[in-house]
Amino acid sequence: MSFLKRRKKRRPLEFRQIAPNMVTSGNLLCGLFSIMLVMNGRFLPAAWLIFFAVIFDGFDGKVARMLGGGSQFGLEFDSLADLVSFGVAPAMLLYQSSLRDLQLLGAVVSCFFALSVALRLARFNVVHVPGPFQGLPCPAGGLFVASFVIAGLVAKIPSLAIALILFVTGLLMVSSIPYANLKKLTKKSANKTRCGILFTFLALSFVLLRRSAPLFLFSLYIISGLIRFDWGTWLLLPEAREESFSHNKS
Repeated sequence: MSFLKRRKKRRPLEFRQIAPNMVTSGNLLCGLFSIMLVMNGRFLPAAWLIFFAVIFDGFDGKVARMLGGGSQFGLEFDSLADLVSFGVAPAMLLYQSSLRDLQLLGAVVSCFFALSVALRLARFNVVHVPGPFQGLPCPAGGLFVASFVIAGLVAKIPSLAIALILFVTGLLMVSSIPYANLKKLTKKSANKTRCGILFTFLALSFVLLRRSAPLFLFSLYIISGLIRFDWGTWLLLPEAREESFSHNKS
């Protein structure tokens, strides 16, 4: 009898709750397909799938906020998808395309990178700090290392250098270095002039650099954290910037 009562209390999931998880599923599937392509030696399309996973990851939160369908389940599902797409997939990609030559060292560095992503995600879910991200975000870290394959540089760079890049990127993700958070950027709070400049810069980067554009742009993002330049704050209007600063300070 109690079982029947519990079943009556259950309500079917609404579209606003399902939609964000559908977008997150796109992120996860990109990561899974990327790993499958890596196993078949198709490194370039595997790297591009990590790029598309970043796009899905950027939209699931926006869809959740727009529809008001965010949930604890969605948060955990998003972290699992990120671990696959920005942890396991890039680690496998760099290992198979370059680090296999280093044997045990290559395997250890690849595992360290994936472990760093897992630790970064676990910390993010438990410790919610307002303002900039604490440590390099996993999507940025995963796409940064995958961008070496997209740019066609893996075969030109020594395996030891790739291992060092992968190791340092893992350290940046578990560090406390602040990186720009664009979640507070809205139509009302955005400085349209500066956003236009940034959009033009991004477009020109892809036109001029083509396959090397993701590596160039994410390298700049990594450097911005190291020099403590907050893109998120720079793109806000002065009044929104002051409000954000006072909120973070409190």
